[in-house]
Amino acid sequence: MTQTSPPSKLRGFLVLARASNLPTVWSNCLAGWLLGGGYDWPTWGLVVVCFGASCLYTGGMFLNDAFDLDFDRQFRPERPVPSGLISARTVWVSGSLLLLIGTSALAWFGPVTALLTVLLVAMILAYDAVHKKTILSPLLMGACRFLLYLVAASVVTAVSGFAIWSALVLALYIAGLSYIAKAESAPGPLRYWPLILLAGPIVLAWIVNDFNYRQNGIILSCIFAAWTVWSLRHIFWAKTKNIGATVSGLLAGIVLVDLLAVGAFQLEVVLPFVAFFVIARLFQKVIPAT
Repeated sequence: MTQTSPPSKLRGFLVLARASNLPTVWSNCLAGWLLGGGYDWPTWGLVVVCFGASCLYTGGMFLNDAFDLDFDRQFRPERPVPSGLISARTVWVSGSLLLLIGTSALAWFGPVTALLTVLLVAMILAYDAVHKKTILSPLLMGACRFLLYLVAASVVTAVSGFAIWSALVLALYIAGLSYIAKAESAPGPLRYWPLILLAGPIVLAWIVNDFNYRQNGIILSCIFAAWTVWSLRHIFWAKTKNIGATVSGLLAGIVLVDLLAVGAFQLEVVLPFVAFFVIARLFQKVIPAT
C-alpha cells in the first residue's frame, strides 16, 4: 500500500474540519463579544474566546464525520475517513480532545460562560448524533450558533436582550441555509420555504435600529440582501441548480449577519468582518464548506 504523504493528510484534516467555515466562527465570536460590551475589554480575551470556539467547532466537525461513517461509506466514499486517509479512531480521539480543550478554555471565564459552553457542547453532540435521522437537524445547527453568540457575550458582561435577539435571528439564518444544504443529499425537489428564515436579520435590523442607527441598518441590510440574492442565483437563475455553491455563499454570508447585528461603521470594527468574509471565500476555493 502506498503511504499517504503528510500534505494529503493535512488536507484531509482540513476537509474534516470544514476549515473554510472557521472565519464565520471567529466572526460570531467578535459579534457576540461586541454585543456584550467588549469594546473596552483587552484583546487577549477575544483571542481566547476565538481559540476555544475554534476547538469546539473543529471537534464537532470531526465527530460529525465519525458519527456519519456508515452513511459516508455508502454515499460519500471520498470523505477522509471512509477513503482510509484518516482512521476513525483518530477522528474520535482528536474530536473529543478538541471539545475538551475548547470547553476548558471558555470555562475559565466564569460559571455563566462555563454553563453556556456545556450547553453548546451538548448541542454539538446532539447535532452530530442525530442530524442524519431528523428533519429538525437544521434547528440544532442554528441552536449551536445561538449559544456561541451567548458564550462570547457572557465573557464580557451579563447577556443582554439585544444579544439574545441577535443570536436568535442568526439561528434562524443558519437553520434556513442548513435546510437548503440538506437538499444536496436528500431526494426530491428543493423546498423553498426555508428561504424565509434568511430574512430574519433584516427584520430585526428594521425593528431595533432607530434614529442615528437607522441609516447604518439600511445600508448594511442592503449589502446583506444583495449578497444573499447573489448566492441564491445558483438555484434560481442557473441552468443547472448548484446547491453547493449557494450554500457556500450563504455560509460566508454569516459574517454579514454578524456585521448587521453589530451595526457599527467604525473602521476598526468593520475591517475584521470584511477580513473574515474575504478569508472565508478564499478558503472555500480550496476546502469544501460542506
